Amino acid sequence: MPPLNNYNGNNCGDIVCSLSTQSPLSPTDLSQAVGGVACTVSNSGKPRFTCPHYAQKMLLNLNALRLDSRFCDVEIKVGDATFVHAHRAVLSASSAYFEAMFRPELGLSEGKQKTVTLHSIRADILELLVEFIYTGQIEIEQSNVQELLAAADMLQVPEVVDGCCEYLCRELHSSNALGILRFAEAHNCRQLAEVAANFVHSNFPKVALEDELLDIPHTLLVKVIASEALRVDSEYQVFDAALRWIRHDVVSRRQYVFEILSHVRIALVPVGVIDQAISECRDVSLKIALRSVRKDLTSRRGQLVPLRVCARICAKKSIYVIGGSRRERSTGWTPTDWIFESVIKYDIFRREWIESAPMEIGRILPGVAALGGKIFVIGGERGSQILANGEVYDTQNNNWEPMAPMNVPRCEFGLCTLGGTLYAMGGWIGEDIGGSIECYDPMKNAWRMVGDLPEPKFSMGVVSFEGLIYIVGGCNTHSRYLTDLISYNPDTHDWTKLAGMQTARCQMGVAILDRHLYVVGGNSSQQEVLRTVERYSFDEDKWSMVAPMTVRRSSPAVAAADGLLYVAGGDQPCEINFYRAQITIASFECYDPITDQWKVCPDLPTSRSEAGAVVV
Repeated sequence: MPPLNNYNGNNCGDIVCSLSTQSPLSPTDLSQAVGGVACTVSNSGKPRFTCPHYAQKMLLNLNALRLDSRFCDVEIKVGDATFVHAHRAVLSASSAYFEAMFRPELGLSEGKQKTVTLHSIRADILELLVEFIYTGQIEIEQSNVQELLAAADMLQVPEVVDGCCEYLCRELHSSNALGILRFAEAHNCRQLAEVAANFVHSNFPKVALEDELLDIPHTLLVKVIASEALRVDSEYQVFDAALRWIRHDVVSRRQYVFEILSHVRIALVPVGVIDQAISECRDVSLKIALRSVRKDLTSRRGQLVPLRVCARICAKKSIYVIGGSRRERSTGWTPTDWIFESVIKYDIFRREWIESAPMEIGRILPGVAALGGKIFVIGGERGSQILANGEVYDTQNNNWEPMAPMNVPRCEFGLCTLGGTLYAMGGWIGEDIGGSIECYDPMKNAWRMVGDLPEPKFSMGVVSFEGLIYIVGGCNTHSRYLTDLISYNPDTHDWTKLAGMQTARCQMGVAILDRHLYVVGGNSSQQEVLRTVERYSFDEDKWSMVAPMTVRRSSPAVAAADGLLYVAGGDQPCEINFYRAQITIASFECYDPITDQWKVCPDLPTSRSEAGAVVV
């Protein structure tokens, strides 16, 4: 045998490994990689060689033997077709199912048979699994993932089960989430079931509109709608989903009406919604059941449905009103002017206002948006100074932190979120009207310019919806009151002109509710403060007027939550010493699109206008 320091080996691809014995060696592991071979020294001082590619080489050789039917001691039959030959030892080493089948001491007939028949597995699926056992590789795709997972689960090949689960997690969508949840539970894939359930809870309003909901068993429907984790805008969405499921097969499902509705927070659903469901019901038994629920609710008996219910944990939301100004009539009828650093929060379920941590800088007409559970407040005006800086509010810790400033100072501009990014556009940028667009990456804490508006604008409404940014109304260099509505695609940078508003306006409030863009109040071309409200249907490209507010408002704070549209504060005209002035108001009201009515809510703690509003 040649000396150790001159030993040459080629068993692992012509790899040379040398180790000098003249140097002192530590008894602890000492390793180095030389040409792919790891050389270690054991506690006994003897060298130990490890080839990291050896196991892969063995698998490749075993697969080659299988493909040539060499040394195979079993053949697998699926249905009437005989499948390929294989090695019992290899199958047993990879699958607890085969290990139990071939173990002699268990005395199963398959342990001695040359041919083994498997049932309930397609030949192509079994071929993929056996190939994985011999190669560690498998192709998972939409057409085979469910049968592959079921077969791997039966044959106890957990690596393939995990691969299929990972694939299905990536493919989750509102149209298939319930089906994947059912499939995961049927095959005891706990992690996949948890991920699918979380997706269903987080996207319930969309999931509830899919046809897949109509085919789930009533036990799964109850399990879903009973969850505190449902992230809904309104309990009406849960009520509507439950009725939709019942009506799909009303003859066989009306027996579950009271059980299902007991898990809907009926006390949080407007009575008018229940009345509408009763009037639209065509099944006599279901109509009687709904009337019984309504009577139980309005009479406060609570025998059929719970009366004392709270909103679901993930449905609880608060409206934050941030910054702005205060201009009121003082005792001497001279206007006082305040700029707010303060932030107030309205709990829509307790119906009360709460003071939150104030900003570092007071701002009027800032850009306000929610992203990732945090509130971003950017730009605006402080005195005569237009700002570029911003602050971020952590709702959990109730504190503010600075963020990178915009490239351009902006006031009366548009700010919205889209795809995890903030977009700021237009506004006053000094003495000029701005037309630039910049976006903010919260991961990098940096702004970058991305384009320009078709024309400079300020005092417009800006929202995002289903991948597009919509800009409505406002002022440009030619007119202080516009009816325009345009959409912007940040991916293609394309602009599209859409149907215009019925009333030209600026300094209005905007929000999205139930696939509609609402435009609230503002100033009109007749130089009047408006009560009127109009909404735009994204599906129909059409505007319509809705019930007007109880009071006139310009520059109000507007937000949508729990199926309602909330409008807080704003400006109103007032005669002071024989001249007209704008004073701030504390009025707060909400609009119900189902009844087309406004309802008065608790006033703001102090009057406020030119503030931002956001829901978290």
